[in-house]
Amino acid sequence: MSRVGKLPIAIPSGVTITLDPTTITVAGSKGELKTPQLDGIVVKQEANQILVSRVDDEPKTRAKHGLIRALINNMVTGVTQGFTKKLELNGVGYRVAMQGVDLKLNLGFSHDVIFKVPLGVTVTTEQNTMTVTGIDKQQVGQVAAEIRALKKPEPYKGKGIKYEGERILRKSGKSGKDK
Repeated sequence: MSRVGKLPIAIPSGVTITLDPTTITVAGSKGELKTPQLDGIVVKQEANQILVSRVDDEPKTRAKHGLIRALINNMVTGVTQGFTKKLELNGVGYRVAMQGVDLKLNLGFSHDVIFKVPLGVTVTTEQNTMTVTGIDKQQVGQVAAEIRALKKPEPYKGKGIKYEGERILRKSGKSGKDK
């Protein structure tokens, strides 16, 4: 039995879950999220909790068991609290600012980089930090990864965009000639 899959999901007040044969819909105060039902997985709602079980012990079904439970749990967390990722911008002359709903980044290139923020995600800036927030955990992580990929932190001086709390392995650089 899946250790993750067998755990019940508590439904907080203000959250409604609709179980269709093809989709699972979770609605809350922050919005609504949907995910498709997976074959071989049974999702039941009892009182104020969701129970996930599987119909057989096939390897593919066992793999889906913990997955669908984690997806439903992330949807419940997203519509109640939301998800946040923070990014830091390090480097001399590196700046970030909002330009309407888009991000304008000055990353040491000969031109400014304009990042179009997708729907469902909001990005706020404060000095050299960016905060990516939204209700879909996957989308928030994807947008944060795309912003970071614009200028990854380099190992010599640590310049670039990194996650808050990320540790950059530093290299010493040139050792010089032997005389």
